[in-house]
Amino acid sequence: MAQAITDATFEEVVLKSDKPVLVDFWAAWCGPCRMVGPIIEEIGQEYEGKAVVGKVDVDANQEFAAKYGIRNIPTVLVFQNGEVVGRQVGVAPKQTYTNAIDALL
Repeated sequence: MAQAITDATFEEVVLKSDKPVLVDFWAAWCGPCRMVGPIIEEIGQEYEGKAVVGKVDVDANQEFAAKYGIRNIPTVLVFQNGEVVGRQVGVAPKQTYTNAIDALL
């Protein structure tokens, strides 16, 4: 299951993680975000213990969305060792996201 990440928990959960991290920046009103949501949840279950999978609601948590230049949603960022190593803007097939994580495992 994907973890809810907030501005308050972002640094601890994402930037300090020793595992690859996939973060979905989304909003409840965003249609394409609702298409990506179930894919992200599935990946969260499949990669449990191997990678961190989380979601940031950009309406409620704007600090890191702004810091990483999130202008369109959904945007999925992949982090390793606190650095952005991948970015996918818009809806993509599940394999696009899993390939990004697999490349880091």
